[in-house]
Amino acid sequence: MMNHPFSHPARRTELLAAGAAAVTVVLWASAFVSIRSAGAAYSPGALALGRLLAGALTLGAICLVRREGWPPRSAWRGIAISGVLWFGFYMVVLNWGEQQVDAGTAALVVNVGPLLIALLGARLLGDAMPPRLLAGMAVSFAGAVTVGLSMSGGGGSSVFGVVLCLLAAVAYAGGVVAQKPALARASALQATTFGCLVGAVLCLPFAGQLVSEAADAPVSATLNMVYLGVFPTALAFTTWAYALARTTASRMGATTYAVPALVVVMSWVALGEVPGLFTLVGGVLCLAGVAVSRSRTARAATAPDVAEPRPERTPESA
Repeated sequence: MMNHPFSHPARRTELLAAGAAAVTVVLWASAFVSIRSAGAAYSPGALALGRLLAGALTLGAICLVRREGWPPRSAWRGIAISGVLWFGFYMVVLNWGEQQVDAGTAALVVNVGPLLIALLGARLLGDAMPPRLLAGMAVSFAGAVTVGLSMSGGGGSSVFGVVLCLLAAVAYAGGVVAQKPALARASALQATTFGCLVGAVLCLPFAGQLVSEAADAPVSATLNMVYLGVFPTALAFTTWAYALARTTASRMGATTYAVPALVVVMSWVALGEVPGLFTLVGGVLCLAGVAVSRSRTARAATAPDVAEPRPERTPESA
């Protein structure tokens, strides 16, 4: 009689974490399409605040239903840092940067983030850096460069915009590395909910802009902003935290290299933007690198460095 793949606890955890990571990258890829609509009607700070408020309300409701309490005091440092850097600062400067440069340049610069995560993870968290993980990241980064260059418009970039996107990449990396230790003490839902709240509080100075712009914005832009808060923020950041608690920051960062490839496909389907040959080649390289970095050899090499995650609440215990 064959064993069911979920019969072995370690294998079940591995499959659930992989599924959570897949949900994250698909929803984060969809965010680029939604930001294009919402960003035409909302300024960077107002869009970030609206997105975070929608996310915080969604996460808060889920916490009430599941009766999740406050995170342990020992987890607050990591949650607060990730909330400031990743949920707050990152979203504002990325929205701002994407108004200054073309989409290809923004994607290219922001994809420095996973490399920074790997370097910071090795330095601060003791993440292992097996050759297969490094090779996969190199292939994916080459793919991201190819996608970025193929989508970049001539003269569409500014030095200021590139700097903003680079700051977004640094904030993203710092937020991920800060969140990782907190997930050993707090649940994925707690870390995401309170990180989102911290980011929303940081963006409150943009409340006046949000109110005034919402009065004039088309319904489609506002719906896209709400979508960004509910799905790419509330759901995707929670599934990210769930997967991050069960692997290393370096490997999770490498997984996000699937995002550029998915953005190409979604733009093709949703916006009718037919990708060129080099864009398709870059997307294939991104996915190939992710496959290499998440291969069994890389998992075996990084397994000893994975901290035992805090047990998640089950629906039955809520």
